[in-house]
Amino acid sequence: MSGTSGSRSSKTFKPKKNIPEGSHQYELLKHAEATLGSGNLRQAVMLPEGEDLNEWIAVNTVDFFNQINMLYGTITEFCTETSCSVMSAGPRYEYHWADGTNIKKPIKCSAPKYIDYLMTWVQDQLDDETLFPSKIGVPFPKNFMSVAKTILKRLFRVYAHIYHQHFDSVMQLQEEAHLNTSFKHFIFFVQEFNLIDRRELAPLHDLIEKLGSKDR
Repeated sequence: MSGTSGSRSSKTFKPKKNIPEGSHQYELLKHAEATLGSGNLRQAVMLPEGEDLNEWIAVNTVDFFNQINMLYGTITEFCTETSCSVMSAGPRYEYHWADGTNIKKPIKCSAPKYIDYLMTWVQDQLDDETLFPSKIGVPFPKNFMSVAKTILKRLFRVYAHIYHQHFDSVMQLQEEAHLNTSFKHFIFFVQEFNLIDRRELAPLHDLIEKLGSKDR
């Protein structure tokens, strides 16, 4: 992240989730970073030959969590109980929080509160070795795909909130290129493996169309 003060750019909203160095997942992450560098995002999201789909989705989910964490971290001072008293993505979309365990009935809350709940919830899933095994040979659970889909569906809402409510701040901070690249990578990834329902993507439909058309 260039062009911003050190204190801001290193500020993540939650602790970063690290993939252990030397592990197979670390190699996959390095592969993902190398292909991203080539600039062809459609190609970069494809499952590398001979790799396990669950593992590829796991590595990328952790990576998107870290990216969104950092992007949201840059605008937390603008996303407050007052400025964002509801978690929304434009006037037509409002999100209420429920995690199915601690909070079963969806609650209406401010955007910062919602995003805090969401990121804490995602982090707990990523840290759960039975859901996201980091050791070689430990199998992924049978419900892994549905867990990953729920995580990605919810992470999308943070991008949607940033684009709809805080894009001016993002531009002032000169972070828009970073945000756009991260979001484009995210969208190409979920499209490649059909991980988020089209209806869920509706709040950013026009932007998604635009990103896709530039790439054909």
